[in-house]
Amino acid sequence: MKAVVQRAVDASVKVDAEEVGSIQEGLVILLGVTHEDTKEDARYLAKKIPFLRIFEDDDEKMNLSLIDIGGRMLSISQFTLYGDCRKGRRPNFMEAAKPEQAEELYEAFNDMVREAGVEVQTGQFGAMMNVQLTNAGPVTLVLDSKER
Repeated sequence: MKAVVQRAVDASVKVDAEEVGSIQEGLVILLGVTHEDTKEDARYLAKKIPFLRIFEDDDEKMNLSLIDIGGRMLSISQFTLYGDCRKGRRPNFMEAAKPEQAEELYEAFNDMVREAGVEVQTGQFGAMMNVQLTNAGPVTLVLDSKER
């Protein structure tokens, strides 16, 4: 699984012009799933992301986690993270998991983060979504469950 982690001041996601999720201070996660991913990959990211020390403390040092600040998460399924652009001009998405597998692991990730005590808002799996965010910092990290 791949996750793009963005520290946000605020963020929201709309489907057909209707807001389906929003957060204030917290993290926006774009989550991609590939064929060989399992619940262990979801568990790895769910245990890692909420505890990343990427929020500033009183001394303006990145020493606090999402858990520490009581922040929320906006989680968006993002199959395009597995787009291969090496050949031609049209990305190839063959490495992205089939929708059934991807949705199951996406939901498992969200549930595991909730179990850690984080409020998780989501987009709508498989829908065309408009995501809006104010990236704080900006701080953006990319995690891959296969690179442990």
